Amino acid sequence: MAGGAGAGHIALMRQLTVFNTVSLDGYFADAAGDMSWAHATDPEWTAFTAENAGGGAELVFGRITYQMMAGFWPTPAAMAALPSVAEAMNRLPKVVFSRTLERAEWNNTRLFRDDLAATVRRLKAEPGPDLLILGSGRLVAQLTQEGLIDAFQIVVKPIVLGAGRTMFADVTARPLLRLTRTRSFGNGNVVLWYER
Repeated sequence: MAGGAGAGHIALMRQLTVFNTVSLDGYFADAAGDMSWAHATDPEWTAFTAENAGGGAELVFGRITYQMMAGFWPTPAAMAALPSVAEAMNRLPKVVFSRTLERAEWNNTRLFRDDLAATVRRLKAEPGPDLLILGSGRLVAQLTQEGLIDAFQIVVKPIVLGAGRTMFADVTARPLLRLTRTRSFGNGNVVLWYER
C-alpha cells in the first residue's frame, strides 16, 4: 500500500498476477521452446478461459509472447475460434517490455524499453486495473526475483515433457507462496491460485 501525498488517505497498489501453464514435470516451454502443448479447446476449458479473460486487467508481455499474441488475437481465425477471448484480448490495455521492438502496433499497447523492475514498480503505483502477465517466462523470472509478483495462477497440464524451460530459471529469491484456491477440469488441467 502507498500513502496519498498529504491527502490523508491510503491508495492501494495495483496487483501483478501471472497466469501460465506448466507441464506435470514443471516446464513452461518444451526443449524446443514450443508452448503449443499447453492449449486446450474443450467447452469447459474454453468457458473458463473466456470468463478469466473477461476481467479488466492490463496485460503485460515480454517481446516473444507479445509478438505471438499480436500475431493471433487480432485475426479472423481468433475471432472465429474464441470470439469472447479475442474480443477481450484486443480490447484490454497492454504493456510490452522490449529493447528490440521498434513499435507496438497491437491495439491499446504501450511499449517500454527502460529498466524492467523500476518500470513495473511505477506501473503498480499508477491508478488503473490490476496487471496480468501471460506467458513471458523470462519476465516472470526477473519479476519474481525482484519480489514484484503478488499472485500466480498456475495451470498444471497432465503432460510430461522430459526437458524444457521453467518459468523460474535463475530465481534464487525463494519466495514463499500461499495456496488460496484450486480447480480441476475434465481435460485433466488443474489450476492453482497462489499469493505471496
